[in-house]
Amino acid sequence: MEGTRVLVTGATGFIAGHCVEELLTHGYAVRGTVRDQRTADVAHLEAIAARTGGSLEFVQAGLDSDAGWDNAVDGCAYVWHIASPFPATVPRDEDEVIRPAVDGTLRVLRSAAASASVRRVVLTSSIAAIAVGHDASRVLDESDWSLLDDTQPYQKSKTLAERAAWDFARESGMELVTINPGQVLGPLQRPHRPTSLEMIRRILGHELPAVPDLGLSSVDVRDVAAAHLLATRTPHAAGNRYICSGDHLWVRDVAAILAEEYRPRGYRIPTRVMPYWLLWTAGRFDPAARLALTFAGRRQLVTARKARDELGWTMRPVRESVIDTAESLLGYGVVRRSATDETVRATRS
Repeated sequence: MEGTRVLVTGATGFIAGHCVEELLTHGYAVRGTVRDQRTADVAHLEAIAARTGGSLEFVQAGLDSDAGWDNAVDGCAYVWHIASPFPATVPRDEDEVIRPAVDGTLRVLRSAAASASVRRVVLTSSIAAIAVGHDASRVLDESDWSLLDDTQPYQKSKTLAERAAWDFARESGMELVTINPGQVLGPLQRPHRPTSLEMIRRILGHELPAVPDLGLSSVDVRDVAAAHLLATRTPHAAGNRYICSGDHLWVRDVAAILAEEYRPRGYRIPTRVMPYWLLWTAGRFDPAARLALTFAGRRQLVTARKARDELGWTMRPVRESVIDTAESLLGYGVVRRSATDETVRATRS
């Protein structure tokens, strides 16, 4: 596989950046798409390429236009389609999220199908395309699809985009694999604020008086990247969906991990569970809280058995993911260090 070129769409994104690193580390050549080559923040990816001695290039292509996609896939053996809108709040018009997700996916797949070089497409979907609207007491697997009645725009976008991809693959004969991660945690590669890390950022930065009564099934971004590589290298993966996520975890459990590690270092970590009425009140002023109301008190039960059995996929402990997330938020200055932490660091240095 050394030197084999892989196209990674939306290369500057949180998941995509780790996928680029995974590929470069394993000797693949990477071509990444960006919306605007003049303004794209790619320095962190170029630094990874320099460190690994890997081949990395960028081309311009956006989900909202056909322009650039034929050139982007040309000469690539594999396409990892990762780019998709992930808003932190509910958009005024759901088509702001749905149309780029669905239409963009089909643009990528059409170009890949027309290319003589592309062997397989690995699509980054989500358990948002699996777990929404079902009985919260049942463990869900890859045979399940989210129910679209009364579904939030992001969950609807992931479901419709993945369904469109499978329909296209059946009609065209394309080799397609989908990776369906849960809530993606893990370290940053540069200073920015991915939507999936917002809860940890707000808890660590003491922006919440208490933690919301929310449940999630989480996975480390580095393990998501590893799953993409396994889906590329495993011949019998073609035609399959793979849930890549861990056991159910309440946000209060995440807060407890953070409290144990960071309270002694001067951080005020809330661990008390926020009553529903307070979350409801906050939702009148905070769009993120308003979005959270939909999921309050609900368990999210999925199984990654298929990925473990068929791909040999494994995931690291949740505590490691939570702490590595927090350390990167502090290290890149996304969350300000406490005075105590600064003093301890200065003493050690």
